[in-house]
Amino acid sequence: MKKTLLATAVAGALGASAAAQAATVYNQDGTQLDLYGNIQLAYKSVDNIDGNSEDELFDNGSTIGFSGQHIINPGLTGYFKAELEHDADESKIDGGLDTGDQAYLGLKGDFGDARVGSWDPLIDDWIQDPISNNEYFDVSDSSSDLGNLYGDDYGLDATADREGDKVQYVSPSLAGLQFAVGAQYKGDAEDEFDAGNDYENQGSNASFFGGLKYTVGAFSIAAVYDDLDNYTLESTTGGDDIEAKAYGLNAQYTMDALRISAKAENTDVDYAGENGDIKRYALGARYGYGFGDVYGSYQYVDADKEVAAVANPAGYTDTTGEHSVADLGGTYDGDDSFNEFVIGATYNLSPAMYTFIEYAQYDRENDFGDGVSVGALYSF
Repeated sequence: MKKTLLATAVAGALGASAAAQAATVYNQDGTQLDLYGNIQLAYKSVDNIDGNSEDELFDNGSTIGFSGQHIINPGLTGYFKAELEHDADESKIDGGLDTGDQAYLGLKGDFGDARVGSWDPLIDDWIQDPISNNEYFDVSDSSSDLGNLYGDDYGLDATADREGDKVQYVSPSLAGLQFAVGAQYKGDAEDEFDAGNDYENQGSNASFFGGLKYTVGAFSIAAVYDDLDNYTLESTTGGDDIEAKAYGLNAQYTMDALRISAKAENTDVDYAGENGDIKRYALGARYGYGFGDVYGSYQYVDADKEVAAVANPAGYTDTTGEHSVADLGGTYDGDDSFNEFVIGATYNLSPAMYTFIEYAQYDRENDFGDGVSVGALYSF
């Protein structure tokens, strides 16, 4: 699941999928502590790079979370959240709570909201999620580009690393207008910036991200920019550096149980002195039909040739540069454009439990990444 609990919360706001349940453990003298979580198990069958279907029963993001807040004074509240993940399908093998998800603390009040810690990127929350925050399959975005450019070959999961070491301020809404600014700070004591790794950025560095959102009635529009300045790395195909930045625009409209959203997003890549773009234009919709949600998204991707063959896309193990970041899973030959589709539905078994089915098609060579997934979630 792309974002544990949030997807069900969004769907619940539309009167559809079961919303997460939270138990208040303590609530006294202005201090509150909540416990919540879910178990998610699913089955998927997905085509690999050779066009062969591979299937498995897997954990889809099972989470246990703690959240709390304390009223410091009538206009100021301190709060925290900590989420831990575990592999429900193989808990005997992989152990218990083995990875973390979001974890942060902050202050909120009439002045706005300030926090520090680890959570999803602003561009994810404001630009990408309204299009395709599904149970398993999503259309691609600048976050997946980041993983392809600076993935495990450099010793980290770049998309996960992007969520940590952040500070952020979000203003209150003033006549419908809201802004957010923040930075990701990587000090020179961080493992990913030590002299033993292939990183161009040695030493301390703070990246910048920011966004604007305007809401009037059921309509909202948001814009986000992220300079990704902590990710200036050497290419797997040579000594030239790879630099990237991401920005996007999203507009959405909600009417009763229907939400419609449109997105324009760009990953601007600079490699070997050449500049190229991975542009995306997408439409997404979600409708609560009373017993669950039906939803779908379409995205057109247009990638320039300058961003080709600079790193390994997901699913590849070679470093020859034969394959392309641009098409995310096929041999690159000139400028590339392709279509992506995801459709799905959920069905509520109870206020705390629902099932889902999803299908994805990505228009890649050998149908790489196409597949179907079914699963269930129980939240508490």
